[in-house]
Amino acid sequence: MNIARTGLLLAALTALFLIVGFLIGGRGGALLAILLALAMNFFAYWNSDRMVLSMHGAQPVSSESAPELYRLVAELVRRADLPMPAIYLIESDQPNAFATGRSPERAAVAITRGLLASLDRQELAGVIAHELAHIRHRDTLTMAMAATIAGAIGFLANFAFFMGGSSDNRNNPLGVIGTILVMVLAPLAAMLVQMAISRSREYAADAEGARICGRPDWLATALQQIERDGARQVMPSAEHNPASAHMFIINPLRMDGIDGLFRTHPSTAERVNRLLAMHVPAPAPTDNLPPRSGSSRLSPWGSGGAAPRRKRGSVPEAGGGR
Repeated sequence: MNIARTGLLLAALTALFLIVGFLIGGRGGALLAILLALAMNFFAYWNSDRMVLSMHGAQPVSSESAPELYRLVAELVRRADLPMPAIYLIESDQPNAFATGRSPERAAVAITRGLLASLDRQELAGVIAHELAHIRHRDTLTMAMAATIAGAIGFLANFAFFMGGSSDNRNNPLGVIGTILVMVLAPLAAMLVQMAISRSREYAADAEGARICGRPDWLATALQQIERDGARQVMPSAEHNPASAHMFIINPLRMDGIDGLFRTHPSTAERVNRLLAMHVPAPAPTDNLPPRSGSSRLSPWGSGGAAPRRKRGSVPEAGGGR
């Protein structure tokens, strides 16, 4: 059901793009919209992962620099039957995480320093399993395409007057008033469809992540902790790049006073309720996952405990097993 709904929403977003092109510039505008959509989706397919990691200043870590974290990810990857993704660290005190990459073979999981400080081993396993579920469902590519098309609609709308705002332009079937309406309403509609896609994929990733780690309650408590601690921290890179907010496990943006209709994520309370209502068979025991009781802390950086803070300009040793 979620896959079908996502497909319909992507089709609706693409159709909206073509309609906006036609309304602004007639048949020529529709053709331009098609060519622009193809070009932007091609660019997003090959470059979206590098772009989003760069905009958040994510730096790669390896099995040598973060041995316990690497082992935890490797065990969850084995359970999910996926290739090992690259692992990245974001220098932010806000607890959060996202996955990116055009395919499971080219995937990356990025986590913030704040996530490591806020969560215990079990909760961290739940979050990583959720991000691996996005990779398994290829949501990383789906959301990159949705964001690209939505951005292209905004691009067309912003240039509406230049492309068809003149009343004597025969290619423009709307005239000035119609063009103004398209300029205002089209980006809003695109944003709503994009957010609907994001909310649908979050529910699916929650359920699959719970099956990967075998404990829905680990992810449920992690979501509550991230929302609680994240409300006290600002992530500057997300505030400067709000178009990437839908990629994170919890919306990293300040949402004060904004109606839930404009949220990129379902409510955390509803996600928690769905997780706690799940019945997942316990997976085979392993020494690499956290114990099934207690709240032992993961020390991803080895015997030293907390992640070492890097000097400005320094880069950890690359790795992650991509």
